[in-house]
Amino acid sequence: MDVSPARPAGALVLVVGPSGAGKDTLIDAARAALAGDPRFVFARRLITRPAMAGAEDHDSCSVAQFDQACGRGEIALAWGAHGLRYGVPARALAGVAAGDVVVANISRGVVAAAEALAQRVVVVEITAAPAVLAKRLAARGRESEADIAARLAREAPLTTRSAERVTIRNDGRVEDAAAAFVAVLRRLSDHGAISSA
Repeated sequence: MDVSPARPAGALVLVVGPSGAGKDTLIDAARAALAGDPRFVFARRLITRPAMAGAEDHDSCSVAQFDQACGRGEIALAWGAHGLRYGVPARALAGVAAGDVVVANISRGVVAAAEALAQRVVVVEITAAPAVLAKRLAARGRESEADIAARLAREAPLTTRSAERVTIRNDGRVEDAAAAFVAVLRRLSDHGAISSA
């Protein structure tokens, strides 16, 4: 009797980068480019803020609801930033074991915890020149110039233990950075080697 080989384990892709680097833009572009391909899963975050026009599409909840979800083990990764709580639901990561490439936008502060969640973990760092970051943050109109400078100054260095790392610069044409990101995801789905873009 022929037995089909088990589908190889997939990959957990952790997207990190400073505010203004364009993480959401590149994730949205990749989601659109790969729409309809079940091998790619884009984790939807749980955040303790209401939905806002022009901001990340996410699930909203209160702080109490967030804590309850963590207590029930429903959140695989959780962190706080800018007075909010962020989480990646455990169910969103389930596809990695089935061979899917699961993409999650996280804080670099939880990379170490995320590395323990899958056999193959790839950190994709989205970067841009400081002047570009400051200009993009100012265009949002949410913070003062001093707040933006403080935000950029406190960005922690990225450290990994076992994860593969890829850096994508997003201070040129968005289409170029998006294409580089999609290429990384496709190579991971094919279980091929990746290289920094």
